[in-house]
Amino acid sequence: MSEVTISKSGAAMAVDALPEEQPVALVFNGSTAAVMMASPFDLPDFLRGFARSEGIVKGAGEVTEVVALRHETGFEVRGRIPEDRSEAMDARRRAAVGPVGCGLCGIDSLAQASAFPGQVAPMEPGLMDHARAALTALTAGQKRREDVGAMHAAGFFDASGLVALREDVGRHNALDKLIGALETRDLTKGAVLITSRLSVDLVQKCARVGVPGLFSLSSPTRAAVNLAGRCGMTLCVIRREAIVTYSTAQTGKETVL
Repeated sequence: MSEVTISKSGAAMAVDALPEEQPVALVFNGSTAAVMMASPFDLPDFLRGFARSEGIVKGAGEVTEVVALRHETGFEVRGRIPEDRSEAMDARRRAAVGPVGCGLCGIDSLAQASAFPGQVAPMEPGLMDHARAALTALTAGQKRREDVGAMHAAGFFDASGLVALREDVGRHNALDKLIGALETRDLTKGAVLITSRLSVDLVQKCARVGVPGLFSLSSPTRAAVNLAGRCGMTLCVIRREAIVTYSTAQTGKETVL
């Protein structure tokens, strides 16, 4: 897709279509937990996945009555959670708008940025053998990237192949949407593949929902590797020549690079 604009000289030029980015308020029980800049689609998945990956709720099905509303200045996604989860929501409240490049912006406690999300089960044996096929399917399934470019994607795969994918201009938003879309699936039986660099917030989100393996196309940060090692998470980068493993369940400790 392309748009046409007129240059200063009066000549018509083709310009790539641009991805949408809008403020999205995530609201639970009438209280705003976060306002994120995000792609304005798959918003119910976004709300459900954010609630699980940020530890607001513990299990699938705890976010109910989800509705997405469009306003003049952005979007609002509302849902209900159990009253006993309101304290957890308050602990993770974000007071600022989070830009697409950072999943930690706006956290009102620096301790939350390095919080340990818990241990995960070992990744299923042989799952790494399916990573390249999952990447091929993920690439083929990125329809919005084909239209506008500049879109991250997160996919979940198991031994049967790629199960689902979601896209967003923000990498952590794409992951939240994916987690929300897989609300009723056992995430301990597969792995996540994401098109961005591996940062510590992505490891935290995956660990909180029990994902044992996280694959990417770009190198991880040192903090991401260390945290994945503590969690027992398999952390890999798919390169052209090989799949490079930075952390596995067998390390059981921080990996030093």
